[in-house]
Amino acid sequence: MSDKYWSGRRKLWRRLLVLMLTMWIFCTAEAQELRIGTATADITPALPVALMGQFHLRIANEAATPLLANVIALEGKGEQAVFVACDLIVISPPILESLRKEVARRLPSFDVKKLIVTATHTHTSPVLDTLLLKYPIPAKGVTQIQEYVDFFSKRVAEAVAKAWLSRAPGYTTWGLGHAVIGYNRRSVYENGSAAMYGGTHVPEFRGIEGYEDHDVNSLFFWNKAGKLIGMSVNVPCPAQEAEGENVIHADFWHEARLALRKKFGDDICIVGWAGASGDQSPHVRYRSRADERMHTLSKTTRLGEIGRRIATAVEETYNIVKDDRHHNIPVIHKQEVLALPRRIVTAAEYAEAKKNRGEVASQIAAHPEKNNELQAQMHWYGSTVILFEEQQRGESLTFPAEIHVLRLGDAVICTSPFELYVDYSIRIQGRSKAIQTFVVQLSGAGNYLPTEKAVKGGGYSAIVQSTPVGPEGGQMLVDRTVALIDDLWNIGN
Repeated sequence: MSDKYWSGRRKLWRRLLVLMLTMWIFCTAEAQELRIGTATADITPALPVALMGQFHLRIANEAATPLLANVIALEGKGEQAVFVACDLIVISPPILESLRKEVARRLPSFDVKKLIVTATHTHTSPVLDTLLLKYPIPAKGVTQIQEYVDFFSKRVAEAVAKAWLSRAPGYTTWGLGHAVIGYNRRSVYENGSAAMYGGTHVPEFRGIEGYEDHDVNSLFFWNKAGKLIGMSVNVPCPAQEAEGENVIHADFWHEARLALRKKFGDDICIVGWAGASGDQSPHVRYRSRADERMHTLSKTTRLGEIGRRIATAVEETYNIVKDDRHHNIPVIHKQEVLALPRRIVTAAEYAEAKKNRGEVASQIAAHPEKNNELQAQMHWYGSTVILFEEQQRGESLTFPAEIHVLRLGDAVICTSPFELYVDYSIRIQGRSKAIQTFVVQLSGAGNYLPTEKAVKGGGYSAIVQSTPVGPEGGQMLVDRTVALIDDLWNIGN
């Protein structure tokens, strides 16, 4: 054949090679891009329903607000993560297991270990289990625990599937703002003791035990067209301003979502995270009367004011970081289950718990009408008695704690299943390689994890009944979280 023929063939092959290389580069870049999907599920229970969060039985016959589960799905560089933030008090082991099974049925290719489920800690949401407090829920006439677990799992799994299947190229960024939402709730007295919500008006009052954290960390997510579609907002305070009410209520996150949607649009997905705040509360302490006067004069409510503060902090942060958007960034997700040492029940603690359990049982026997009020308390002391006996047999010496660490560009999100005291968050953030570190609590059963100082002071949230893991385990949690963060930067770079 002629040289002209072969020359034409070579040109054709070169063109095909360039085309194939261009397509490969394009496809690779497309695969590297951050992909985002969002969805929201209404998880409001059928009424009446028993409420979780107090030591006595409460039955809700109305819903003051809906309860929501907000979902953001992320995929980048072959990595997966799905955030699910729920208007619940905790994410109990049964509810997490049930949800993961439902998600696996709908998304068989998705690794359900990469599902990060957290609670806002509203005390006006359904009872999820009786592992810690045994509520005497009527067998008829109210939604049963398993009924709600089944409903929740199916409803949220549908939202997870919707978010995952709708993911598309988009952008993200992160930013830091501030708002006074939570206050340290442990009062310290002259004799060295401490008490949650202890009175500050007595002569023995000596101050507040620990730190407060007024950071508001935010992640923002846009689609490829530049429309803001979602955000994750991390506030170091449990949602329990309305905790004593006998209605279904999403607490201050409902008000925050209303205020944020007014600013950013009704269709935005808002993932509300509780930052480490085991020793924090939105309840104003020693200056409560001044706070009440301001609300009276301004014709506002405490819930509305908290929502406004969160939305203002987020908006201010957004306006600063909105033009610093990223789409081709490191996305690395690690999940582990730590075997933390259980707090050992001493012989003295066992004797006291056994005595208290007996006294409560005697009260119920003498006054059966107090069963609804006292049964959960009896079970609470009883769990400590059982734990001591198990430990004497060499059982129950470790506590499984699932944690997640997710790198997203220069930011990192790390989770804890506990109500984690602020000190531990500061230890993690202080040692983190990330420019911005989100410490998110209540990705599990929500037991308190106190500091050394708190254990010495005693009181609810620091005594053995409240805390399956003590300060030794808390430091192990910090050290392992920091080690995983270090690994993410070694892999990413």
